[in-house]
Amino acid sequence: MSYDLVVRSRRVVLPDGERPAAVCIFDGRVAAVLDHAAEVGTGPVEDLGDVALLPGLVDTHVHVNEPGRTEWEGFHTATRSAAAGGVTTIIDMPLNSIPPTVSVDALRAKQAAARGQCHVDVGFWGGAVPRNVDDLRPLHDAGVFGFKAFLIDSGVDEFPPLSPDGLRAAMGRVPALFVVHAEDPDVVRDAGSTRRYADFVASRPPEAEERAIAGALALAKATHARLHILHLSAASALPRIAAARADGVRVTAETCPHYLTLTAEEVPDGATQFKCCPPIRDAANRDGLWQGLADGTIDCVVSDHSPCEPTLKRLDDGDFGAAWGGIASLQLGLPVMWTAASSRGFGLSDVVTWMAARPAALAGLPAKGRIEVGRDADLVAFDPSVTSTVDASSLKHRHPVTPYDGRQLLGRVRQTWLRGRPVDGLIPRGAFLSRGH
Repeated sequence: MSYDLVVRSRRVVLPDGERPAAVCIFDGRVAAVLDHAAEVGTGPVEDLGDVALLPGLVDTHVHVNEPGRTEWEGFHTATRSAAAGGVTTIIDMPLNSIPPTVSVDALRAKQAAARGQCHVDVGFWGGAVPRNVDDLRPLHDAGVFGFKAFLIDSGVDEFPPLSPDGLRAAMGRVPALFVVHAEDPDVVRDAGSTRRYADFVASRPPEAEERAIAGALALAKATHARLHILHLSAASALPRIAAARADGVRVTAETCPHYLTLTAEEVPDGATQFKCCPPIRDAANRDGLWQGLADGTIDCVVSDHSPCEPTLKRLDDGDFGAAWGGIASLQLGLPVMWTAASSRGFGLSDVVTWMAARPAALAGLPAKGRIEVGRDADLVAFDPSVTSTVDASSLKHRHPVTPYDGRQLLGRVRQTWLRGRPVDGLIPRGAFLSRGH
């Protein structure tokens, strides 16, 4: 048989582990996975040697911000950055764009803004906010992957938080996945104007996550809804999540590379590029999150890529109270995670599970997240042994602000393929995805 492309590597990460193989691609999908030295007929062959071949990563937590706040990011820059980091599928969050994705009309406006700009495949979350409960089913029928809700002020006026009664009503209206920013506003306090990172962390203690997660779990149990805890920062909430799951609650959880690699102890005062909500906590908490990943309580690792204009980060005065809370890391997640995971004894298969297979399963993307016959040929050539130093000015996202600037990382993306074709950052070939496709 003649294939469109065959990629050989001595380190192919497959669902059953890592081994030498030849991955054969036809018509945008994986047509065969053969022995490394197998005869493959005619057609182009790319031999990566010891450079690893991974499935394209799936990032289910990305704030693209277009339309309305395109000066913060945008589909062209976000998806170009994703591809440079080995991410071949993103699901865009419903807020920070104007309008937010809280109705079918708003979804169509976002798709219109994204059309012709996407270098990777893109799906969309809907939003659950006060007074849009009647919009949820039409949005679900239009293909959104589920609904994001805040239990605390989101930071933008056009996406207000839901009360517990509001979340319960939304969960009871449509059989969808609800992805929840879980912090309790009664526990969180205003940090005030401060350059001290310790003041900011103290204003959003672990108890805020613990209480909000407990409330969301109770609602999921009562309504039989699917619940996903976003960007888990507090390791102290893990036993409650594990207990609820054992009790039959359909709950999953994610965390982010910054919570697994950065610590409060290392954040300099005034370094607002480290600000995110919930916050980066101490080293002991970080170790607890790694344990949650190891035992499966945490399902996946995604970026929560949430950039803004540099002026909003207050880099000039370092005011943690006033700075926008968001970290830009879409391009860096894979080497950041590999650097930390390999130092803790995990392998590439673990990283792929956390960053590709499980996010795809969470969102219901049967063609994504694994190198397997019949799935999309979304692939990443990743050199796991090379080291490099992050230079924020060279990153592909819109603004050169990241807490990883100057950090030495292990591993580099050499090439990304979307449905068997190289992503060059020049010609956008990404498609819109709908739930179940």
